[in-house]
Amino acid sequence: MSIIYIAIGAGVVSLIFALIQTLKILRQDEGNESVRSIGKAIQQGAVAFLSREYRFLAFFVLAVVIILAVFIDYDILDRVGTERSIPSTAIAYLVGAIGSALAGYIGMSIAVRANTRTVVKAQQGLNPALRIAFSSGGVMGACVVGIGIIGVTLMYLIFRDFSIVAGFGFGASSIALFARVGGGIYTKAADVGADLVGKIEAGIPEDDPRNPATIADNVGDNVGDVAGMGADLFESYVGSIIAAIALAAVGAGFLLTDNSVASSLISEFKSVSELEGKSDVSSSFDASLFVLPILIAAIGIGASILGTFLVRTGEGASMGRLLWALRTGIFGAGTLVLIGTGIAIYLMNLPFDLFWVIVVGLVAGQIIGTSSEVYTSYEYRFTVNLAKQAETGPATVIIGGIGLGMLSTLIPGLTVVIAMWLASDLAGTYGVALAAVGMLSTLGITLATDAYGPVADNAGGIAEQAHMGSEVRERTDALDSLGNTTAATGKGFAIGSAVLTALALMAAYAEITDIKIETFNLLETKVVMGLLIGSITPFMFSALTMQAVGRAANSMVTEVRRQFREIPGLMEGEAEADHARAVDISTTGSMREMVLPGLLAIITPVLVGIILGAEALGGLLIGAIGTGFLLAIMMANAGGAWDNAKKYIEAGNLGGKGSDQHSAAVVGDTVGDPFKDTSGPSLNILIKLMSMVALVFAPLFL
Repeated sequence: MSIIYIAIGAGVVSLIFALIQTLKILRQDEGNESVRSIGKAIQQGAVAFLSREYRFLAFFVLAVVIILAVFIDYDILDRVGTERSIPSTAIAYLVGAIGSALAGYIGMSIAVRANTRTVVKAQQGLNPALRIAFSSGGVMGACVVGIGIIGVTLMYLIFRDFSIVAGFGFGASSIALFARVGGGIYTKAADVGADLVGKIEAGIPEDDPRNPATIADNVGDNVGDVAGMGADLFESYVGSIIAAIALAAVGAGFLLTDNSVASSLISEFKSVSELEGKSDVSSSFDASLFVLPILIAAIGIGASILGTFLVRTGEGASMGRLLWALRTGIFGAGTLVLIGTGIAIYLMNLPFDLFWVIVVGLVAGQIIGTSSEVYTSYEYRFTVNLAKQAETGPATVIIGGIGLGMLSTLIPGLTVVIAMWLASDLAGTYGVALAAVGMLSTLGITLATDAYGPVADNAGGIAEQAHMGSEVRERTDALDSLGNTTAATGKGFAIGSAVLTALALMAAYAEITDIKIETFNLLETKVVMGLLIGSITPFMFSALTMQAVGRAANSMVTEVRRQFREIPGLMEGEAEADHARAVDISTTGSMREMVLPGLLAIITPVLVGIILGAEALGGLLIGAIGTGFLLAIMMANAGGAWDNAKKYIEAGNLGGKGSDQHSAAVVGDTVGDPFKDTSGPSLNILIKLMSMVALVFAPLFL
């Protein structure tokens, strides 16, 4: 019981840390009137978008709450033969949805206030700008893990039933998917319009105030890359914890190995619950197997907070030096997690092999993240070679980027395979779930290294629009370029953990639906049918989101061209662009286009389960995990490489800005925008959301 309260305390400490960091940021200088005015416009646009998005999602959440209350909480007998007196799953779903939305909103709120302060600090030097931008990312990281661990722990403490806690994860995942897709469509529609018409056709600098899409582009950085990402990683974080709890509850986590560790875990499980394989484990909810993932997450919060103080760099630092400044904080936090986890496992008298499971998770996450850096940073040959292909035009840049993205799946794919093998050998499927918890245990700081990028990007845009010195833009560009690389790293952590989490949820689903190993095989027609449907789903989802960006971007390009053509004096800087119209186009387009992809992820597993049965749904989950994982890695890394190839040229290489090579790289970057910021990062949510849906709606398939 004391560990439960330790976890809640860690969450509270995390939120207090976020508040202190917020107050420090808000005390910094906002800049002159021009800087403040631009920052205010970005802030108003971001708040207006999220307000419209959340109002729309409120109706969706209400509909799902009613469905859960009617079909799960009241009409379906739970697995110990009694009806629930209150709509527990519906309540947990609602809390999870609110938590996910809140995490995204808080991250966006601090980001739109930190961007002006970052550009002011960039006048002083690189390190002051990095500290402000990174601190703003740290606020979101601390809020995500703080709200996440408090939410999961309270649901676990109140209801003492993993299937209800899974409802919390379902709520977090569903909101995260809509937030990621909606924000991604918004930001990439604006980005494509700003790049294609502004840079290539009009020949004006990026973020030039004459470009009507500039403000919409800056707003998009916050609603897509910050708010969407916050909701995304919130659901990744809570999903990994819920998966481990679910496996401990049903006892399925120990069935794939017969070593001494597994025997010890089975004894632990049997000794604390007479309801093996059932969902009602209220008599044992504070047993060590249940609370260990929560405790590891709590240790990770403290480690992440301490790690943030290790991140700093000197003036004029290279890209490699900046990367190592961030790695110092991440590695330091990881070391502290291992020390704390080792002590906790020893004191809880659990098999020490569980410590090695956490090591596997942390190392695997770092390998995936580092491989993303290697493939996307222009400090390495892959992205430099991609930039050189711009010498022969945009077609070769696009071909090269797609090939690079495909190649980049090798290391993450093999890493996840080896991690699954080692974790399963050490502690069965429970070990696989625990490895995902370990991988995300330092999310507080890894998310900070990801979320600071959009703040630096916004700071660069404000510097351009406010006509600040070239040295200011050079510093913000250096931070922005690093942000593209660390964003790919953050996506790698999220995607890698998604595979481990989804597999664990799949195992829990198989146990509670009583799928037998001898009936779940590739010689069973329905299993193959489900596997193929699951394999198709990530491609259909990506097609819908990519085409949505294309349609919204088409409207944006048309509008930007119209304003350049019809507003006298706009190109000469004698008239102001109608930024509000461009913002409205992105907002309207994203609201309309995010509906179908979101519904696809929720409706598909339910229909397959009802029509084809539990075994077919199991096949669907396996198919979605396999194709979704590789497609997500490919798209995220290809997009990041295209973006940094463009920035490599903009840094003065291969002809620099305004050259034919630069124009070719810009085209590649616009193709990569929806790859890395819309479709790619949404896929890790997709595979976990479908697993959560299967787990929550499992009673319908019995």
